[in-house]
Amino acid sequence: MFHPSSLRLIDGATGSELEQRGVDLSLPLWSAGALLDAPEVLAQVHRDYLTAGAQAITTATFRTHRRVLEKAGLGDRAAELTRQAVQIARDARDEICRDALVLGSVAPLEDCYRPDLVPDEEVCFQEHLEWMEHLIEAGVDLILIETINHLSEARAAIRAARRVAEGKWMISFCTRSAGPPGVLLSGEKWQPLLEEIQDAQGVGVNCVSPHSIVDQVKLLRQELDQTPILAYGNIGHAAEEGNWISSDAIGPELYRQLAASWIDAGASIVGGCCGTTPEHIRVIHQQLIDR
Repeated sequence: MFHPSSLRLIDGATGSELEQRGVDLSLPLWSAGALLDAPEVLAQVHRDYLTAGAQAITTATFRTHRRVLEKAGLGDRAAELTRQAVQIARDARDEICRDALVLGSVAPLEDCYRPDLVPDEEVCFQEHLEWMEHLIEAGVDLILIETINHLSEARAAIRAARRVAEGKWMISFCTRSAGPPGVLLSGEKWQPLLEEIQDAQGVGVNCVSPHSIVDQVKLLRQELDQTPILAYGNIGHAAEEGNWISSDAIGPELYRQLAASWIDAGASIVGGCCGTTPEHIRVIHQQLIDR
């Protein structure tokens, strides 16, 4: 298996891709519902991203922590469902590309776009810690803390990652698309965190407009001299019901061009978030080969 420092291309969306393939992503489970109802569809999504050239796939654990599962009466199955999600990803990896990494997805405990719902920092720490312990025990290669929109939850997740996955974690922020770069959805600047995350395997931005990412990457590159920068944008928007409304406004070729601008700005790891598909990853992979 290659070292994380060799990672250049991660996969695209899991949740919205499952939805496009007919899987019910009703809240509160969202993508975790595939573990109960459509595990083979999930496995095929992973295989398709690996075949497209992704060097890492992300586990369908975005909503397998106790807090969300309790809303569906499944709180006592958090470890089991996390383990199942990781095993599905590991099996797909072993089938298609044994050198690929399996990234354990860790998201905001409540809502990616509602920083006002973030729990108390100590509560966040304890719940992220349990979640990450499940992921590490299940065998992920790296923890990917993603779509983080609030400083206090970021701090809690970083503390938890250092406790259980020292040297094996990355973090990516959900920022405001309008206005100056480096501002989380909470309205807080990310700068207070940067001294704390020099040891991360990657720091970046995700689930925002692909057009806004280049300025975020430039700022991160200025502020983090040596840390790998990751970038993966979304296409479309979330509906109030929780499902994702995909858009064809940014097709694979335009997305590839935008990803090239992120790389030129200093990103070293790129991929796709909600609304992207294996085809988006395939054309980026071809570009990386040609560079």
